[in-house]
Amino acid sequence: MSTILIVFTYAGYPLLITLLSAARKPPEPVDEETPVCVIVVAHNEQTRIAARVRNLLASEYPPHLLRVLVVSDGSTDGTAACIRELHEPRATVLERTVRMGKAAGLNAGIAAVSEPVIVFTDARQTFAPDTIRRLVSRIGNPAVGAVSGELTIESAADGTGRGVDAYWKLERFIRARESLLDSCIGCTGAVYAIRRELFTPLPEDTVLDDVIIPMRIALAGKRVIHDSGALAYDPQQLEPAAESRRKRRTLAGNFQMLFRYPRWLIPWKNRLWWQLIAHKYLRLLGPALLLAALGSSLLLCNNSIYRTALLFQAAFYLLAALGMLLPIRSKIVTLPAGFVFLNAAVVSAFWHYLVTPNPARWQTKR
Repeated sequence: MSTILIVFTYAGYPLLITLLSAARKPPEPVDEETPVCVIVVAHNEQTRIAARVRNLLASEYPPHLLRVLVVSDGSTDGTAACIRELHEPRATVLERTVRMGKAAGLNAGIAAVSEPVIVFTDARQTFAPDTIRRLVSRIGNPAVGAVSGELTIESAADGTGRGVDAYWKLERFIRARESLLDSCIGCTGAVYAIRRELFTPLPEDTVLDDVIIPMRIALAGKRVIHDSGALAYDPQQLEPAAESRRKRRTLAGNFQMLFRYPRWLIPWKNRLWWQLIAHKYLRLLGPALLLAALGSSLLLCNNSIYRTALLFQAAFYLLAALGMLLPIRSKIVTLPAGFVFLNAAVVSAFWHYLVTPNPARWQTKR
């Protein structure tokens, strides 16, 4: 059973969601211009915040309908001063003297603006010129309450990183298919938009704002869709050390969400309950399932079937070790390496969730 669940999580669910969405079409975009505010919550981003704001304001969207609000979350450098020195009336800064975390910054930022469409992004990425226009046109459809863009990340150089890169591609594929069927489970935090009227303040220790906000919007009866053409570019590669920190925080957020919102698992309370389980929560069981599969194979290795399974697992973990330790770029080692890396991150994330007083305070370095 453990092996079946592992296979379903990483192969069966993507196949199922593909089959179910095959005949579906995305909601039609509405080419209607409306006031938009882009909110960037930043902590100590003096070196890149000015360039980020310029990139956003240079978007192919009517200048008089677009502005940027930077929420400086307890910055101790010149982040806020950089915005003021731009002398750009469409860019403002909300300076918070105490660092409270991203969720608190989003609450404060949204409370300070009145535009009907809010776009969320971070300081590190850049947008393609038409990204904001694409997001707004998608959210112009009355059935849609939130729309996620697509984050493009440079491929990693080493084996583990390349395996994680393959996982990230699978994640984007799943979101696109979920979007066709009904709604994707979560958005890409670096590039997504919502209808402001659908936002409700977040608990200030929230880790996964880009999942909690879209889920609440879906529960309100709107669709959460994915637009693969609304691009944000990340200059950093998916290297293991940086990705380990990011995955630990993200997976800790999944544990937080699981324990904080149990009602989301009730079918008559949440139409996306089964997608939430298959897409997010089964992955949290990955390490336990892998241990169960290995343990049962060891205990029952006198049986030829289990002996074969044990040999397969030993070969798999050997390939993973080779992918982690050696500069081999073949998928035969990078995929196992990425898989083992991600499941190890689940264990680290659970411990992080248990012992970290305020996991919502993120690090500026990935």
